[in-house]
Amino acid sequence: MQPKLNRLGLGGSATPSPPSSPLRNSPRVHRRTPKLGSAVRPPPPRSLVERVTGALLSLLLRRQGVFLFAPLIYVGLIIFCMGTISLESMPRIISRPAQGSLYRSPQLYRRLKAEMDADNSTDALATIWKHSYKGGTWQPCINMSTNELPESHGYIYIEANGGLNQQRTSICNAVAVAGFLNATLVIPNFHYHSIWRDPSKFKDIYDEDFFIQSLKNDVRIVDKVPEFIMERFDHNMSNVFNFKVKAWAPIEFYTNFVLPKLFEEKLVRISPFANRLSFNVPTPVQRLRCLANYEALKFSVPISTLADKLVSRMREKSANGKYVSVHLRFEEDMVAFSCCIFDGGEEEKKEMNAARERGWRGKFTKRGRVIRPGAIRLNGKCPLTPLEVGLMLRGMGFTNNTAIYLASGKIYKAERNMGPLLEMFPFLQTKESLASAEELAAFKNFSSRMAAIDYSVCLHSEVFVTTQGGNFPHFLIGHRRFLYGGHSKTIKPDKRKLAILFDSRNIGWKALKRQLLNMRMHSDSKGIERKRPNDSIYSYPCPDCMCLYNKTEAPRPPQKADSFNQTII
Repeated sequence: MQPKLNRLGLGGSATPSPPSSPLRNSPRVHRRTPKLGSAVRPPPPRSLVERVTGALLSLLLRRQGVFLFAPLIYVGLIIFCMGTISLESMPRIISRPAQGSLYRSPQLYRRLKAEMDADNSTDALATIWKHSYKGGTWQPCINMSTNELPESHGYIYIEANGGLNQQRTSICNAVAVAGFLNATLVIPNFHYHSIWRDPSKFKDIYDEDFFIQSLKNDVRIVDKVPEFIMERFDHNMSNVFNFKVKAWAPIEFYTNFVLPKLFEEKLVRISPFANRLSFNVPTPVQRLRCLANYEALKFSVPISTLADKLVSRMREKSANGKYVSVHLRFEEDMVAFSCCIFDGGEEEKKEMNAARERGWRGKFTKRGRVIRPGAIRLNGKCPLTPLEVGLMLRGMGFTNNTAIYLASGKIYKAERNMGPLLEMFPFLQTKESLASAEELAAFKNFSSRMAAIDYSVCLHSEVFVTTQGGNFPHFLIGHRRFLYGGHSKTIKPDKRKLAILFDSRNIGWKALKRQLLNMRMHSDSKGIERKRPNDSIYSYPCPDCMCLYNKTEAPRPPQKADSFNQTII
């Protein structure tokens, strides 16, 4: 009978099995037998460790589920080993703060003072500004309008909040918006703030008549809303519709939303108004900003008269008629707000905590907020102390004969903190030391008026040094560019780098001075920067407010501006 073929075509009913393994007693299994006459050696006895290890391995191999207990066994062995080792014999890991995270400038000053005092080899004022525009010179060229203004669409009333220079932003933006909408601008109202505590009005700080006259061909400006308009609102400004405009709003927002309401009500209010207009606006709107900031806003006669006197006195006290102005922000509120730690110990800590609670109740103590003073210092956010400013300027090549004008409020712990700066620059002056008590009496209790005096004296210095950000240097840098051919003539230090340099324990005076001179040269090259997209014309007036002329070409007089008011229906 033929075997049945499977589906693979092989005979048989199944695949042939491999041959079976040989039996244990099979003669094929060869064992080594001891030779006749030789003694059989018994296996050596196993130690306790070997027996335990063997038992564990045997158990693990036979019961693979025991692998679940392997982590517990590992942890147990680690604990057993740790218990047999003394902790005192373990190496200690010492955490050292990162370089630049601590305030060690006083130690650096004491170590380098003798070498610094002996170094009066260079006078930075003589050769500080070397960079200039190669293609020519920048000159103011704001186009002036001579067209007759069309009929106004209504009145715009704005409230300028903040300090002196934040209010300045509001004024210039209000001029731009009113001109663009063909509206009449009411002289801005200055909002009283609990921090600045200055009740000054527009005419107390700026020359109101000059402001109105300078803009008469571009924007209608009145000192108050007419009575017949206020009658519609029961002579109550709170009844007037108030726009809450988002920060940096585009000019189209005012066309699409404010203008229709202006047609309807004939009076609209915008409060607050600081920073409520984008930096990127059409050229005619930018021109109005330029005109307001650089031409129309002139300080009131009392402020400008005293400021001119102080500028003359500073020049008289300097050897060559040139002086350096420094904007120093080391007032108590600035030190407290920064959350930085200086060298005042527990007393300073208690005072700063109290100041933060007074000024910003609960802001710095809210749950979950973590304050890292070392990281703040490394990030360049700590205000420079008077000692650090002096150390920086001496390293940049300014000798101890340099005349310094210090623009600041009340310095925190002035008796202690101002000492080193006066040692390095004995010819340092402030508005209080230059002016008599009688001259300052009319301004003493008004922070914005005092800031306006500082602004004017800093504007005319050969060198301006900014030590902290804010609106004061923001406007002053642009104003200096407008006056000095496009160059800001400003030293803006790299405070991140300064934090590391002033925390260097082994740096010498020559090495420190080399680094600071490079920083000064960097400020020189950055002084001639032009405006880029999203930059402010209040800091970068080139090219929106200034024109570049060839060196052989005489500056042209301002051109007539075409009115754009006709485009607003």
